Amino acid sequence: MDERDFGTDFLKNFYVPDFIFDPEAIEETNHEVPRCPIIVFINSKSGGQLGGDLLKTYRELLNGSQVFDLGEEAPDKALHKLYVNLERLKSSGSEYAAEIEKKLRIIVAGGDGTAGWLLGVVCDLKLAQPPPVATVPLGTGNNLPFSFGWGKKNPGTDSQSVKSFLEQVMKAKEMKIDSWHIMMKMKAPKEGSCDPIAPLELPHSLHAFHRLSDSDALNEVGNHTFRGGFWNYFSMGMDAQVSYAFHSERKLHPERFKNQLINQGTYAKLGCTQGWFAASLFHPSSRNIAQLAKIKILNREGKWSKLDIPRSIRSIVCLNLPSFSGGFNPWGTPSKRRKAYRDLTEPFVDDGFIEVVGFRDAWHGLVLLAPKGHGTRLAQTRRIRFEFHKGAADHTFMRIDGEPWKQPLPVDDDTVVVEISHHAQVSMLANEGCKSKSIQDPSPSSSGHQDDEDSNEESDEDSAEERRKFGAADTFKFPEETDISHLS
Repeated sequence: MDERDFGTDFLKNFYVPDFIFDPEAIEETNHEVPRCPIIVFINSKSGGQLGGDLLKTYRELLNGSQVFDLGEEAPDKALHKLYVNLERLKSSGSEYAAEIEKKLRIIVAGGDGTAGWLLGVVCDLKLAQPPPVATVPLGTGNNLPFSFGWGKKNPGTDSQSVKSFLEQVMKAKEMKIDSWHIMMKMKAPKEGSCDPIAPLELPHSLHAFHRLSDSDALNEVGNHTFRGGFWNYFSMGMDAQVSYAFHSERKLHPERFKNQLINQGTYAKLGCTQGWFAASLFHPSSRNIAQLAKIKILNREGKWSKLDIPRSIRSIVCLNLPSFSGGFNPWGTPSKRRKAYRDLTEPFVDDGFIEVVGFRDAWHGLVLLAPKGHGTRLAQTRRIRFEFHKGAADHTFMRIDGEPWKQPLPVDDDTVVVEISHHAQVSMLANEGCKSKSIQDPSPSSSGHQDDEDSNEESDEDSAEERRKFGAADTFKFPEETDISHLS
């Protein structure tokens, strides 16, 4: 534990007074503008008891009004109320409110699902000066915090640990991050319920969106359309199946999942029982991605072209950040030869491109443990489409930022389409040891491991061409009835 003496005035750097949050209050003139004003959002149900303990410590150290329990108040309401009040104060001539808005930073404590929720809200608000976000790892995978240097282990909840974290937030640099829009279209059933999938079976970021209106150009006749988004990854296949088994088990027996280490051990065991390490040819999990879907990407001319997938690939990941499955980087750093031959680049988090990677099985995934290990690089693109037709299976498994679901596939002559496209950007706070790389500052990439010239790839199809931007819709709002205990 950090034993440094932060001094009696240290916490004043972060303190935000009550009148900033109270729409009825008048400005108090006896406050100095803090160096790093913060707003804290904590999922008190994350990390077993850690979320509640962390909430208590932050409220003891700071003004309770600037620390929000997501179980009591949703971030969209809290931030909307805050920024409306800031505008009110600024209109009355408050320079203090203007400085708070300019310097404000956000801390969100929870799993990747909670962090994605908060990022979506910030994106939705379309603020003139959107605050950058730091993430506290309280989940199991913690890919978002790990990508930006905040670690992947659950943090300490004592006052000294929190002060140390606050100091890092004050020193952290801003970095843009792409967000990705996902659209799912399914043929409307001829009879029965108008919803082809029960809402609770979908991840929060998808079922939060209503079906499009008849006037929307994306809503084709006879189809239902759902929209959502993600910040880290979309995956399909065996990895999502294992994740689905884990989440199902956790919902049935939540008392068994109170410890991060136990959670990770359970996850590994399920990987074995679900056939991710080995499956017979007759096991449903042995179906490869090429059997399940036709995959297309947009070429330079704005036309869809087929993406050939090796038949051995049983899991496909569309990756935005250099952290997947608890901190691994499936894309790696392509060698100079591969950069030139296949037009590949390093994975930047703000370049408008998403990396598409395939895996044969869990053994293939173990190559990520090596310094130069990576999955099968398939493409870099701004837009990708999966088309599922009747035939190979009656369902598959999908996952968005750690939230899995079981996706029914066509039983008649209809089609299920999943389409991913670049959407927008928000600002993250990057700590020392940040794994993510910005296209605006690519210099850290020189220290990374590059592939050997003969690094194994299963396909040398040049699918990494420049793509046209899709032009996306409203982003990631959660419904009023969302139960945040289901967020990792």
